[in-house]
Amino acid sequence: MRLGVPKESRTGERRVALIPDTVKSMTAKDLEVIVESGAGEGAGHPDEHYTEAGATIGDPWSADIVLHVAVPTVEEIGRVGDGKILIGFLAPLTATDTTRALAAGNVTSFAVEAIPRITRAQAMDALSSQANVAGYAAMLLAAREAGRFFPMMTTAAGTVSPAKVMVLGAGVAGLQAIATAKRLGAVVSGFDIRRAAWEQIKSLGGRPLELDFIPDAEDEGGYARPLTDEENEKVREALAENAGRQDVIVTTAQIPGRPAPILITAEGVRNMAPGSVIVDLAGESGGNCELTRADEVVVENGVKVLAPTNLASDMSAHASQLYAKNLENFIGLITSEEGALELNFDDEVVAGACLTHGGEIKNERAKSVVEGG
Repeated sequence: MRLGVPKESRTGERRVALIPDTVKSMTAKDLEVIVESGAGEGAGHPDEHYTEAGATIGDPWSADIVLHVAVPTVEEIGRVGDGKILIGFLAPLTATDTTRALAAGNVTSFAVEAIPRITRAQAMDALSSQANVAGYAAMLLAAREAGRFFPMMTTAAGTVSPAKVMVLGAGVAGLQAIATAKRLGAVVSGFDIRRAAWEQIKSLGGRPLELDFIPDAEDEGGYARPLTDEENEKVREALAENAGRQDVIVTTAQIPGRPAPILITAEGVRNMAPGSVIVDLAGESGGNCELTRADEVVVENGVKVLAPTNLASDMSAHASQLYAKNLENFIGLITSEEGALELNFDDEVVAGACLTHGGEIKNERAKSVVEGG
């Protein structure tokens, strides 16, 4: 069984699907790895590191299984080949052209963001591993842009108060952002409409902003359910008032397959002091701030609103390390000890991650999006 690792084509994408350490592990299991020249350079892994680990430098699209990071282009999907396998981030609920091309090309595809969030699949959960990286990077970006100390500083010139930081959304990215802000010495608060998240915020040293007028909004999958218009209005009013007490706000709230909820209004931004910073991690799905523009910096009344859409790529070395391990664990699920392909669609992890197979769209939510579009 041959695994292919192409060089990522998305502008600014520095991650790579496998690093030399995971190549070494996979070749020991009788799996052949073909890496495109230059694929690992952005993550600090030149070609010779791959060859030393047992890989071949060549055409990754000729492999039986192609491993990708960012959503591939339609042209790249055409290079996978009839009946072969593609594994990576495939945006099944938003990238309809990608899904159509995968089905039309008879590619068996597995979307890593669709891997079920169950205990057995935690080691394969690439969505969480990359969100962890993004939450950490977002807080470092906020600290740099804020132009002030995060911790309290006592100096001969006087005492500087610690920065006040609020994180909206206490999923994986939000919790990592809270933990990072706390380590940097800020006074941290966190907000989430799921009551279970309040204890998680406290456990990391943050103070949960408890809006008791909103009933618990956790759905069966552990994600936040969409709020009603009335609930949304109440939340936005409370957050706009609270924003005026913050130096930094990091927003992370997203709902799979839906536009990101607006949490910080333009009024909320104007309540903040000049020099304050908002880092919106939901920019790709519309943003949690009313003023957000993806991959741009908006300045309103001296407040910066940043919305980077691929922060994990900025931490490419560790992001690639974590992602490669996620893929290694998933490949172990679909191959035998001898390295032969064994697709068991009775396995809920395999079935849950499968986007297309046999020329058909297997993910029901993705299928309904494609047919609806």
